[in-house]
Amino acid sequence: MSPAVDAAKEYAAGFAAGIATVITGHPFDTVKVKLQAHNTQTQVKEYKNALHCSSRILLTEGVRGLYKGASSSFVGMAFESSLLFGMYSQVKQKLQLFLSAMDSGDFDDLLIVQGEIPSKKPQLRVIIPSAAFSGAIISFILCPTELLKVCRQMQVQGNAASMFVKYNGPLDCAIKTIQSEGVRGLFRGGLPTFLRESIGNAVFFSTYELSRHYLHSQLNSAPSALSHHSKLLIDTGIGIVTGGLSGTAFWLAVLPLDVAKTVIQTSPDQNVNRNPFGTLRLIYRRVGLSGCYAGLGPTLARSFPANAVAIVTWELTAKLLGIRKG
Repeated sequence: MSPAVDAAKEYAAGFAAGIATVITGHPFDTVKVKLQAHNTQTQVKEYKNALHCSSRILLTEGVRGLYKGASSSFVGMAFESSLLFGMYSQVKQKLQLFLSAMDSGDFDDLLIVQGEIPSKKPQLRVIIPSAAFSGAIISFILCPTELLKVCRQMQVQGNAASMFVKYNGPLDCAIKTIQSEGVRGLFRGGLPTFLRESIGNAVFFSTYELSRHYLHSQLNSAPSALSHHSKLLIDTGIGIVTGGLSGTAFWLAVLPLDVAKTVIQTSPDQNVNRNPFGTLRLIYRRVGLSGCYAGLGPTLARSFPANAVAIVTWELTAKLLGIRKG
């Protein structure tokens, strides 16, 4: 099978993972955004905790309120996930081949070796740059889609005085943003998004590859005759554990950058300081360290199931499409 077909399958598997992530995790994300936007302004918190925020949303807007902004999130996350997983797999494969050729001194291998690299211990020198590069690229897609998402999430039905009630949908939000701020306005929060995705995905894929290799090596050390069904269940279980751990590691590493991004994107002041580190300093002065980790509860509650589902969907879809994961 040609490398182009294999690459297309990698992107298709990533697309499926993105859809699964939104379905599972968007309600948690809505709660996180509201906590980050409202509980970082003053020492008096509008929401006591994630449960209080969730109940307020359900009481005033119903279940639909938890999925507010999901339409743009579906589009953004599906394409973002497709690019992230597809690009990561392709860059990792090519970088690993290049480094292997450098180590052996035989660069002819680069011209003849195709397909999946044989399974071996994950190399951080391959994983980290591949993941960071892929995360940096997808941040340019994520920034405008997340801007439309958070603006929709911040709207409150029935409150005409709210400064956030002004968009009829993601398209209306995009048009009005461009009218008031130009195309540049769609990329408000671009720097924290870039840093969050490049650093966060380096942590995510490092955790995923290392934990996956460890769990498989432990199981393979005890050989036994397993049916295809049993192997599928084991692979699914490993996907759940590695995906959940990787998602948790991602957010523990970069949540302050995400808080800064949310504050920058939801500020009604178009001239707000867009430097994420300056924003975090202001938050720290106003509400202390807890403000820099606003939304930690729903973020961690979301990260494990959403990323577990994403990894399992990615791996199972890849298998169905005939892609072998080393």
